Amino acid sequence: MSVNLATMLREGTKKSHTMAENMGFIKCFLKGVVEKNSYRKLVANLYFVYGAMEEEMEKLQNHPIVGKIYFPELNRQPSLAKDLQYYYGSTWKNEIQISPAGQKYVNRIREIALHSPELFVAHSYTRYLGDLSGGQILKTIAQKAMNLNGQGTAFYEFEQISDEKAFKNKYRQALNELPVDEATAKRIVDEANYAFKLNMDMFKELEGNLILAIGKMLFNTLTSRRRRGSTESEEGELATAE
Repeated sequence: MSVNLATMLREGTKKSHTMAENMGFIKCFLKGVVEKNSYRKLVANLYFVYGAMEEEMEKLQNHPIVGKIYFPELNRQPSLAKDLQYYYGSTWKNEIQISPAGQKYVNRIREIALHSPELFVAHSYTRYLGDLSGGQILKTIAQKAMNLNGQGTAFYEFEQISDEKAFKNKYRQALNELPVDEATAKRIVDEANYAFKLNMDMFKELEGNLILAIGKMLFNTLTSRRRRGSTESEEGELATAE
């Protein structure tokens, strides 16, 4: 029996979308306040997270469920490596380290790959669909806020995907064709909400660095009002536009 997993994921993660957008780090980002040291630490964490995701998904490419949403053109680790070289220089591999929250995220990815690979769908959906949905807006914000002159945002560029909207439709269709029952679909939605939490934990870690850089008063001003959550009808914790 097929289930409309794409809709279940979208509806089932609405609250998490709003919570993520109301994180101080993200609210500041969306208002154009991006501090380079905090941002590059986020990029470093994402390098490790996507590295784990993409390594495990490659291993699972013949899995009856995970294999259906295995699209190597989505891979982000090479793009993140390019960005890290820009931010840290040629010795970037020796400069970066994963944070505790990032390590917890990686550990979860390794755990489900080993014991519950069907839940990998949740992590793929949460990250990749969000990257595709909000990537261009976030890229523009980051470029302007940090005066990047066209560099340092390769993460948001999907060079192997010419039509992002068409690809997202293909991805959603693949989700709906997965051989999962209602109970498994609900577990995938639960895991997607946990993936949001893992992302939010990484953002929370960065708030201290951001406050030091911009000052407590400005941070409080920027984050005082609650956002309604512009991603509630979209995918991904940072998605801000269709």
